[in-house]
Amino acid sequence: MTLPLFVGRPGSVSAIERSKETDRLLFATAQRRPEVSDPTADDLHTTGTLVRVLQVFRLPDGTMRILVEGQCRARLVAYHATAPGGDVEVEPIPEAIGDAKETARALQTLQATFAQFAGLSRRVPEEIYSSALESRDPVAAAYLIAAQVLQKVNPRQEVLEAATAESRLTLLQRYLELEVAALRVEGARTVPLERPESKPRRAVAPEPDNDGGAEIDELESAIRAARMPVPVRNKALQELDRLARMPLFSPEATVTRSYLLWLSGVPWHRRTRDRRDLRAAERILNEHHHGLRRVKDRILEHLAVVQLTRRLRGPVLCLVGPPGVGKTSLGRSVASALGRSFARISLGGVRDEAEIRGHRRTYIGAMPGRIVQAMRRAGTINPVLLLDEVDKLGSDYRGDPAAALLEVLDPEQNCAFSDHYLEVDYDLSNVLFLTTANRMDDIPPALLDRMELIRLPGYLETEKVEIARQHLVPRQLEGAGLVAEDLEIPAETIQRLVRGYTREAGVRGLDREIAAIMRKTARAKATDNLSENYQVDLAELDRLLGPARYEETQTPVTHRIGVANGVAWSEGGGELLSIEVSTLPGSGQLTLTGRLGETMRESAQTAISFVRSRAHLLGLDPAFHRALDLHIHVPEGGIPKNGPSAGVTIALALVSALTGRPTRETVAASGEITLHGRVLPVGGLAEKAIAAHRSGMRTLLLPESNQRHLGEIPDDVRAALEIVLVSTMDEVLKHGLAKAPRRRGASKGKKPSERYYAA
Repeated sequence: MTLPLFVGRPGSVSAIERSKETDRLLFATAQRRPEVSDPTADDLHTTGTLVRVLQVFRLPDGTMRILVEGQCRARLVAYHATAPGGDVEVEPIPEAIGDAKETARALQTLQATFAQFAGLSRRVPEEIYSSALESRDPVAAAYLIAAQVLQKVNPRQEVLEAATAESRLTLLQRYLELEVAALRVEGARTVPLERPESKPRRAVAPEPDNDGGAEIDELESAIRAARMPVPVRNKALQELDRLARMPLFSPEATVTRSYLLWLSGVPWHRRTRDRRDLRAAERILNEHHHGLRRVKDRILEHLAVVQLTRRLRGPVLCLVGPPGVGKTSLGRSVASALGRSFARISLGGVRDEAEIRGHRRTYIGAMPGRIVQAMRRAGTINPVLLLDEVDKLGSDYRGDPAAALLEVLDPEQNCAFSDHYLEVDYDLSNVLFLTTANRMDDIPPALLDRMELIRLPGYLETEKVEIARQHLVPRQLEGAGLVAEDLEIPAETIQRLVRGYTREAGVRGLDREIAAIMRKTARAKATDNLSENYQVDLAELDRLLGPARYEETQTPVTHRIGVANGVAWSEGGGELLSIEVSTLPGSGQLTLTGRLGETMRESAQTAISFVRSRAHLLGLDPAFHRALDLHIHVPEGGIPKNGPSAGVTIALALVSALTGRPTRETVAASGEITLHGRVLPVGGLAEKAIAAHRSGMRTLLLPESNQRHLGEIPDDVRAALEIVLVSTMDEVLKHGLAKAPRRRGASKGKKPSERYYAA
C-alpha cells in the first residue's frame, strides 16, 4: 500500500535522507503522546510498519513530502539514538490468517458493511472502493478498509496489532458498524478533513510541472521504444494521457506509473537467434552434465524438431527425478545450447492463482504474475522458461495455480496469454517451456496431460566420481580462492566420500562435503599452515571430516535366516531395505515395527495369509500361527515407510524364518504380493535398480509385468545386475532362498514341496 506523508521534524528528515542514501527501510510507528516533540523509545508504540521510500519532494520550508510503500508489520526490539532520527532493531511480524473458513466469512461480512459505509459517506475513492470489495486477501483488504474508515490513532494501532487476520477483521467490523450507525443517525454525508498543515504547504510549494513533464516524456519514449503491438501501444498511450492529468503524488498516479513501467519493460519484439548446430548443442550438454545419456538424447530430439519446424507445438518436457540430479541445471544447458536467454520460475508452495496470472490493478500493491515477471527478466520473447517443482503446487480459497498454468503450457492458447495486471494479450508461443518435479504422482492430472515425462533416476557411483572430478572440485576450488596446485583429491578419496559420507541419488551432499574440505584447506593456506603437494588421502579425509557417517556396503559371508533384502524409492532416490522376521513361542500375535504405513502393514498381513495358505507345501504345521508370535521389523525405525512393493520381500523373510532356510544375501526383491501368490507390478524401477547396484546386490527380482519398464534402468546397472522377472512367489522363493531348510514346526512325516525349493 502506498501513501503520501508530510515530514517536518529534523530527526525524521535526517532518517529519510539516510534511508535514501543507504537504500534501507524505514520503521514507521505512532507516538503514544503526540505532543512530545522529541520522542524516546518509551514514547513509541512497539508495533509499526517497515516502509520503503519511493519518492521524496523537498519543500521550501525545509520539510518533505514523501511517498512510501508499506512492506510488512514489525516489532521494535531496540532503539539507538546514536544518529539523527535514531536507528532501530526490529523483527518482522508474520501475518497469521487464523481459521481459513471463519476468516473468509468475516471478510465477506466486512466488505458488505464497507459497501454501506461508502454509500453513506461518499468520501471513499472509486479505486479504493473497487479494490476493497474485489479483494480476496484478508490481510490487504483489512488494511485498505482501516485506512479509509479509522481516523484516530488508537483504533488504527489496535487493528495493526491484531494477532491474526481473523481477529483483525472482527475488530474492524465492530468499528465499521459504529461508523455506519453514526452516519445513519446523523443523516449526513461526511467529508474527509485535510490536515491543517497540508493546505499552507501546498500553497507555498506547488508541485512543479517540469518534473512531471520530464517523467511523462521518459515514459512516452519507453513506450515507443518497446515496439508494442498497435492495440497495446494505444492502451499505453491512453494511460499515459491519464497520468499526465493526475496529481504527481496521488495513489492513482503511482498505480498508473507502475503499470506503464511494466508494460514498456516486458519484451514485445526482441528475440535471440537459435543456434542450429545440434552437434554444438550436444557438446554443450556433455560439457555441463556427465552421464544421463537417454535424457540428453530425448532433449536433442526435441531441439531437432523445434529447429526443423520452427515452431513449438510439441509436448512440454517435464524432468522428473530426485533432488540434486541436475534437473534445473539441465534447463540452463538447454538454453545455452540453443543460444537463448533463460529464466527460472519456482512454483514450490504457490497456492494463489494470482501468482501465475497476476493481480488486477485495482488491488493495492498489485503486480504481474510470475510468468510476465520471468519474461521481463529474460528480456526476449523466445527464452527458455523453467517451471521448477510443478509437483509442489497447492490450491486453496484463492484459486488453483495449476489451472492457470494450463493456458500457459497449451500451444493452442498461449499465443494470447492474459495477465490480470497487464490486461492485454501477451504472446508466449515462442517460449520453450521446461518443467521439473520430484514425484510424478503429485503433478495435477490435467497438467500432466500436457507434458512428456523424462525420468532422471540418479547417478551411479562411477558417475558421481567423474562429476566430482570434472565439475564439483574445480568449482569449489574457485569458490574457496584456491588453485589446482594447492591440493589434490585422488579418485579413491572421492569414492570414499560417495560411499561413506553421502547417501543420495544426486550430488548435492557430495558437493557440500567437497566444499567443507576446500574451506578447511583455505583456512590452512591463509594461516601459512598448508604444506606443499598437499593431498587429501583417506587418512586426511577422516581428519578433516571425521569418521564416515555410513558404512560402506560389504557382501556378507554367511547366509541369514529370517532376513530378506528389499528395495524402496522416494524423492531422494532408491534405498536398500532389510526386512527382518523373528518367530517366538507364543499365541499367534503379530508385531509390526519400523514406522510402517497402512499400505505396508496390509502387505505384511497379505504375506502372512499367503504363507498360512501354503503351510502344507512349505512343510509347516498348518496351525503354526497359533503357537508362534511373529515380529516383522524394518530397520531405521525413525524413517516412515509405506507402499505395497515390499510384499514379496516380507513373504520371503517369513518363509525363511519359519522353515529355517536362509536367504541369499546378494539377492534383492521388489513386488506386490496377492493372497494367491501372484506378483504385481511396482514403480520406481530405475531408482530401485540403482540402489541395489550401489548396495552390492548381484541379483534383483522384479515383477514380470514390469518387463516393459526395464528400459528405464541405466545400461551400466542392467549389465552389472542379474535381473530376474518373476510372476509368482514360487519363483521368488526359488531364487531368494539358499540351501535346504531346517524344518521348524513341520508336520510329522510331511516333506516340503519341491515346487518351492528347486534350485
